Amino acid sequence: MPDIDIPALSHTVLWSTFALTFLFGAILQRTHFCTMGAISDIVNIGDWSRMRMWVMAIGVAMIGTGALAWAGLIDPTKTIYTSAKLAWLSAAVGGLMFGFGMVLASGCGSKTLVRIGAGNLKSLVVFVFLGLSAYMTLRGLFGVVRVNTVDTVAVALPVTQDLPSLVAQGSGIARGTLQLVLGGVIGAVLVLWALAGRGFRSFDNVLGGLGVGLIIVGMWYVSGHLGYVSEDPSTLEELFVSTNSGRMESLSFVAPYAYTLDWLMMFSDKSKVLTIGIVSVIGVIAGAAVYALATRTFRWEGFGNAEDVANHMVGGMLMGAGGVTALGCTIGQGLSGVSTLAVGSFIALAGIVVGAWLAFKYQIWRLERMA
Repeated sequence: MPDIDIPALSHTVLWSTFALTFLFGAILQRTHFCTMGAISDIVNIGDWSRMRMWVMAIGVAMIGTGALAWAGLIDPTKTIYTSAKLAWLSAAVGGLMFGFGMVLASGCGSKTLVRIGAGNLKSLVVFVFLGLSAYMTLRGLFGVVRVNTVDTVAVALPVTQDLPSLVAQGSGIARGTLQLVLGGVIGAVLVLWALAGRGFRSFDNVLGGLGVGLIIVGMWYVSGHLGYVSEDPSTLEELFVSTNSGRMESLSFVAPYAYTLDWLMMFSDKSKVLTIGIVSVIGVIAGAAVYALATRTFRWEGFGNAEDVANHMVGGMLMGAGGVTALGCTIGQGLSGVSTLAVGSFIALAGIVVGAWLAFKYQIWRLERMA
């Protein structure tokens, strides 16, 4: 086996991650791609355009992930989403918390980074509280509560929880083939539904759906193929270079907030190194900022009153705790996780949507009560 230069490979993976997430941030800034905004548009004005954009991105990500898996370039069973332990209650409760929190905080984890890049100081506060809450749920006080409550309720499956593995167990069909077929069929249905929307087929809508979906696929390739080492020279075990989880990673924006805060605060500690998650946070902010400055849409924005501050602080805390509990956010579970066809990801996604809907109903109730 030839010698592998792990530091050089890490640089390649991290620069590739920065390039993809820089593009991701610019696309989100241009197209207003936003899950919370998509649900808000439906609840408030009955407009499904941004929801179709998100659904199209999911479909494209499913198709691309299936193709990569079928070609043998990645293995979707080696992600945090496809464990054989289906923690359905954690996914549901965490998703509800995240969805409710993102409405209070005016956007999910990815949208928060985009808004920071465009000059929104409120989102900078959300960043801090989301990152702090995420860290507390990973390793601190909230983590103890999580492990001893919702995480105790789970179903142990004989195989990994993704649909291709579950179907392959009883059918005898190759798992890679099923990943291609199921991902292709479900993904195609979602894409066609999105494109069928009246007035949806504008340049920005298609760019948002297609671009975001392809970037998710690109990140799977970077982490799962480009950064994959079958035998680490130091440990003789397989290695996914520059990941925090030790597994194949695509985009997610909850735990990476915690890792970014930790890296910034412990910068002089040489054991704290850049990872895909940290670089993705930096890349999205940079991409959004450059696009906002280039198009003269950069605007400083602050809080309106004390209640606005409180809502964003509480929203950030709910997103941090909920996102870690659910193993992801609207991007982490709603795109990256769902693209692997993991059952838990679909549960978390449903929880996020329901949580956001409840938050909008709560806000409407508050306004009516005040009136």
